[in-house]
This record gives sequence, C-alpha cells and structure tokens, in this order.
Amino acid sequence: MRALLSLALLSVPAAAADHKPLRPATAAEQKARAAALIADYRYDDLLWENDRIAYRIYGRALERAEPPSSSGIDAWGKRVRWPYMDRQLRTGDQHADHGEGLDFYNVGTGRGAGGLGIWYDNKLWTSRNYVRPRILKSGPGVADFTVDYEPWPVDTLRTVRETRRFTLPAGTNFTRLVSTIASNSEGELIVGIGIAKRPINGNQPGEVKQDGAAARLTWWGPADGNKGRMAAAVIVDPASFAGFAEDADNYLILARVRPGTPFVYYSGAAWDRGGDFATRSAWQAYVDAQRPDFRPPHGP
Repeated sequence: MRALLSLALLSVPAAAADHKPLRPATAAEQKARAAALIADYRYDDLLWENDRIAYRIYGRALERAEPPSSSGIDAWGKRVRWPYMDRQLRTGDQHADHGEGLDFYNVGTGRGAGGLGIWYDNKLWTSRNYVRPRILKSGPGVADFTVDYEPWPVDTLRTVRETRRFTLPAGTNFTRLVSTIASNSEGELIVGIGIAKRPINGNQPGEVKQDGAAARLTWWGPADGNKGRMAAAVIVDPASFAGFAEDADNYLILARVRPGTPFVYYSGAAWDRGGDFATRSAWQAYVDAQRPDFRPPHGP
C-alpha cells in the first residue's frame, strides 16, 4: 500500500503541488467595485477589473521567466461582481475555474484584447512588456493607471515609444485607453490595434465583424471545451480610422496617429459564461450600442 501511495504521489505534476485553494471573498470583499494592482509576486503582472470583466498586462520580469512574453492585453472570464483576480492568481492555478472565473484567453505573442503596434510595410512592429506603472486610482468606481513602453524599432525607418493610460469604470466591459506615441521622426504613424486570433483544436479562430463606418472590430471566439468562449472588441475614432488588416497572430483595426498627440481608443472583452453575453448577437448588440468619447483628458 505504501509503495502504491508513493507511486501515486510521484505521478502528480510538480506544478500541481504548488497550487493553493482559492480563498473565498469575505463579506466585505463581496461588493461590486473596480480595482487595479500590481502582482509583484507573479512577475509584476498588472491586474485591473470591475464588476463585469477582468484584464491583465505583463511586466518585464515575465520576459525572463516565461519567454516569449507579450505586450498584448489578457482578458479573463469573470462571473462574480467583486474583484477576484488577485485571489485567483495567488492559487497558482488561474487557468482553472474555481467558481468565480478563470484565465483561459491565450494572448501568446499576439495583441490579445486591444494591444497595439505600428503597422508598417504590412507588418506589425510591437514593443516589449510594460515598465514604470503608476496606479492613479483603484476603486471603488474606477480602475485607472498608466504605464510606459520603452523605445522599439519600426523597421529601420524610425524608433517609437509609448505612454498609455488605462481607465475602466464600473458597469462597462470597455477599458478606455489614451495612448501617446513619441517618435524620432515627425511623420504620421499608422497604429494597428489587435484582437488575437485564437484557433482551438484546429477550428476557426473565431468570428469577426468589421464595421468601417463606426470604426469597430468585433470578435466572438471559438468554444474552448467546457470553458466556454471569450469575446472582444476594439473601437477607434472614425475620424482617424485607416482600415482593417491582419497578420498571422491578429485581426487589426488601423488608425492614423500623429507622434506626440494623444489618441483615444476602447478595448472590450466578455465571457459567454459571465452572465451578461451568452450569444454572439448579444455581444454584438452591446458593442454597437457604445457611444465612445474620443476626447483625450487634459490632466491626470
């Protein structure tokens, strides 16, 4: 019996031994609110969520620990109205559904749900992971922060760098992003904002709608076994809209941008088991109903 027990223990994957149960939210924590925090225990993942949806971007430490990493935006499925990402991430098993949601949207090397790059010569030129985070507000009504992306090349043509502000109020699936891209040359840039393609078991990587008149890109993801589907959308200012494109990793919506001039776009995501959007038509109707404000803020 002891020999059999020893063999059984040896058969458990090493990573499973590090997993911890999800700590239940206390009564005080079970309140609908927005939150933003830096998970310094997990390679400086930056987490933000509200009562509807949850997101994550990656720090530079992850590039060394789990290459290749990505400056794309991760989205998590969420079924509770209170913050859960920090507690879930601390289990070491964020990819499993412990009752409040899970992380199963694989960003890979793509843009995830609304990451960007510079579109030049039919290629998307992207930064490394974020640096210098500054959390401006963490709840209860809004999650608000800025990060920088250090200089990266656009072919041999130019070098760019970015500061981006993320604002997620309560009650919406859309983060408002204000991006300021500096460049060592003054010419106009074409920015590509992406939604990662995500084929599951050889299936199609989701269903896409391109709406040029409203400058919106909407995606309804493929079913991932019993985990369900993720959905995403990106909205840009129709005045700066420059078309649609795609590469091996992403569906892209393009916008014209002047270096040093802030521009606003919106990135949204949803989970079909989160209680709000069970069907593609419900998600599309929600995206179509958005009335974004593209005016950049005047201050912090």
